Amino acid sequence: MNRARAIAIAAVMLVSLLVTASPAMAADGVGTWGRTDDKVITFWGFGLMIFFALLVVGLSLLQNRLESRKDREREELERLRRD
Repeated sequence: MNRARAIAIAAVMLVSLLVTASPAMAADGVGTWGRTDDKVITFWGFGLMIFFALLVVGLSLLQNRLESRKDREREELERLRRD
């Protein structure tokens, strides 16, 4: 079942890439975003840097919250065992 699911997911991804490739690679640098020049590429690069920085910070905060929750539950279990 897992192999069939993986093949289906890969097929869907391949088809979606093939469908979106033609507008993205349009002639004369005009794609889905519009005219592609250095300014557009620079802003996309900055956007990616900001996205990944926020992703790391957000996931770190989530992990910290889950770890503190786990520690609180562990302390509560230890307290109940002592009683």
